[in-house]
Amino acid sequence: FNYFHTRRVLQKYGPKLLVGELQEGLEKKVRREERAIAAEHSGASYSATETFGENVPYGDPNWYQGWRSPYYNDSHKKYRAAVREYLEAELAPNVSRWVEDCKIPLDVMRGLAKQGIYQSLIKGKWNSQYYGTTIPGGIKPEEFDWFHTMIAASEFGRLASSGMFWGVFCGVNIGLPPIMNFGSDYLKKLVVSDIANARKFICLAITEPWAGSDVANIRTTAKLSEDGKYYIVNGLKKWITNGVWADFFTTAVRTGGDGMGGISLLLLEKSMPGVNVRKITTTGSDGSGTSYIAFENVKVPVENRIGKEGEGFKYIMTNFNTERYMIVVVSASAARVCYEEAFKYANKRKTFGKKLVEHPVVREKLANMIRKVESLYSWIELTTHQLNTMTPKEQFNFLGGPIALLKAQSTLTLEFCAREALHIFGGNGYTRSGQGEKVERLYRDAKGSSIPGGSEEIMLDLGVRQAAKNFPKT
Repeated sequence: FNYFHTRRVLQKYGPKLLVGELQEGLEKKVRREERAIAAEHSGASYSATETFGENVPYGDPNWYQGWRSPYYNDSHKKYRAAVREYLEAELAPNVSRWVEDCKIPLDVMRGLAKQGIYQSLIKGKWNSQYYGTTIPGGIKPEEFDWFHTMIAASEFGRLASSGMFWGVFCGVNIGLPPIMNFGSDYLKKLVVSDIANARKFICLAITEPWAGSDVANIRTTAKLSEDGKYYIVNGLKKWITNGVWADFFTTAVRTGGDGMGGISLLLLEKSMPGVNVRKITTTGSDGSGTSYIAFENVKVPVENRIGKEGEGFKYIMTNFNTERYMIVVVSASAARVCYEEAFKYANKRKTFGKKLVEHPVVREKLANMIRKVESLYSWIELTTHQLNTMTPKEQFNFLGGPIALLKAQSTLTLEFCAREALHIFGGNGYTRSGQGEKVERLYRDAKGSSIPGGSEEIMLDLGVRQAAKNFPKT
């Protein structure tokens, strides 16, 4: 059975078939609980032997596997356990079906919001005014930080579907923050609470058929009406994630002349006359609701402007850092999934009379995946610490270049691990079901991480340009 199936099959049917538990297993469980209680009463915040997960070597971040870390405390451990439990019970069994159907039920988002997981990906400190006070693991709002956000994104990455992650979180993750950070009280009251709790949905509409990473050259126009009460919006947006079901669009428009200084942000509503949305089918990231949007003489009240006129480019750039950070974390987690699945498979699949893991060439593939994923994760933790401790102004000034390079590194690592893992799986990795299902899906999804949010080439160039800008002048 183990040779032809994964643990997921037993997770699905096991509860119906379980007739008892071996005494030895019960005794081990009791001993683990006794050690946990002893550690709690000793006042130790973290034990070097404390582990979480399946304990596949390198299959989880090192702090899951007993390594000491300066970044995490009890709130992170409680949060991690609660998020994983919910995702594995409620989402993991359904991911394949939802992705193949290219449709994620909106009740998924509502369920995540009730748990406090949905709000965790909005980024930054917990905002009880809009989010409520329910947080996984029973942690307090004042305890919530960027490492909790990182854990949520990382755990979601274990579902092995970028379409699933972006289908659920893209709008709330990148469409809502500009309103929270720069919007008027009127706009915040209008949408934030409903969107944060998945009663309504939003997306970020920047990219156009002729302007992707080159944001300063967008062509969608917004001209003031003669009475000064409305902007009249005309233009096209393409590859807009979550646009299919979004109720609101945080939209980049041109209110002034050419270049970055002529860009503003407006909040448009799908119900406004002249807004037309249709679905786009993509290579991977199925289920993310990617869309093509046409605006034809859409009347938008001036009260729906986000921040100041002409400041939109700055707001977009501020938003890019944390958008790219999310891509980084999810891609790194997905890369680790590729390694973990390949490692488990290599320990049971036999060729030429011995297990795959006993072949040196396969061990080399696994070793290269490990070193890339582990070094990447350390860089992510360091960057997360900066997000935790820097002011917003410091983040804007110092993190643009490093996060751009980190995005390139993360998505390149995902592409590498997906390719190597697929080769280890062979035919099973080229099949959309069965033991190689996760790897096959991530292989298709990989470009859905390296292109959005700024393509790999643009990120590498931006990182070096930022470094050159900060080079000491002699």
